[in-house]
Amino acid sequence: MKKESKFNLVAFMTKYSMVIALAVVFVLFYFLTNGRLLYPQNMSNLMLQNGYVLVMACGMLLCILTGGNIDLSVGSVICLVGGVAAVMITNMGMNPILTIAICLLIGLVAGVWQGFWIGYVRIPPFITTLAGMFVFRGIGRLVLDSKTVSVQNKTFLNIFTAYIKIPGLDNDDRLLSPIIVGILAAAFVMYSTFSSRRSKQKKGYRQNTALSDYGTSAIISIVILLYFFMLSQYKGISVMLLWVVVICLIYNFITSKTAFGRYFYSVGGNEKATKLSGIDTNKVYFIAYANMGLLAGLCGLLCLARVGSVNGQTGTSFEMDAIGSCFIGGASAYGGSGTVGGVVIGALLLGVINMGMSIMGIGDSWQYVVKGGVLLVAVVFDVVSRRKNGG
Repeated sequence: MKKESKFNLVAFMTKYSMVIALAVVFVLFYFLTNGRLLYPQNMSNLMLQNGYVLVMACGMLLCILTGGNIDLSVGSVICLVGGVAAVMITNMGMNPILTIAICLLIGLVAGVWQGFWIGYVRIPPFITTLAGMFVFRGIGRLVLDSKTVSVQNKTFLNIFTAYIKIPGLDNDDRLLSPIIVGILAAAFVMYSTFSSRRSKQKKGYRQNTALSDYGTSAIISIVILLYFFMLSQYKGISVMLLWVVVICLIYNFITSKTAFGRYFYSVGGNEKATKLSGIDTNKVYFIAYANMGLLAGLCGLLCLARVGSVNGQTGTSFEMDAIGSCFIGGASAYGGSGTVGGVVIGALLLGVINMGMSIMGIGDSWQYVVKGGVLLVAVVFDVVSRRKNGG
């Protein structure tokens, strides 16, 4: 017989605390900016400006899952990879596709280098990536010769920053493709909920009430429809949005649907028990940081295409945005807990705060203060919850 949990308001509020916080922040800044936050252009830019954070955060999540470990070098890898790409395309006139492949390889090599020391030599991640932060930043500045190098190659820029126009659906007067994509995405969310509930029912698993599951899916679907409607009012769907969505879906699948993805949770939960069960924990650490290097390389390309240039300061403090997104999104400071969905919520929360305060004309200094306060509250919430649960 299937079992259906009774609706528990406290449990619901705890589980979706960050989603509720995101909604509150949205409403707050909507009124503080006199509605300007929800202008179609701002909603489109919200994803473009935070795309690199979402991509980095997916990789950072794997590092954090292994025991609250972080990678401090990703901002420097972004500078290095972006610098190499700009020099190769602008100064050397190399093919942009070949340049992208080489730059992704450079990012992967940087990650493999750090993964080796962390996974197999067991140098603490903080020390290893702190060293990497200095080394990669220095190499990046040497490559750039301490100059700002711009990129104007249309092929390269279009791969990451173009807007999709489908003949017959999109023209200068109307954009229908975002609306169609939004409807398909919303339908997929509802179908996934139905399919999941049916599967649990057949297996006799305990599940949430129908009202809770379908209500949550309905809210998500409405948000998706509204967002894509806004995109139809301003340029349409960007290629960068596709990059971000694809990366998030891949890592969500890895962490939630594969046995390999569960290894990261297992190592963070109890590394000794994981090793005794036959899992190569050294390999898990190695892959986490090698993967982080690859995604940092991709972020270097995304940032270069987004801004159009790179200099020795590019990527400074970007790692903090990724780390903050993970912890704010529910990843445990002790490791073993966290989801890609939570990371997305955390990154969007920081993005809305940045955009809202920028629209209001509030300087960077106060933005740092607010983001630091939000991060502290999120970590305190995690620690207190663990103590209450005996963790």
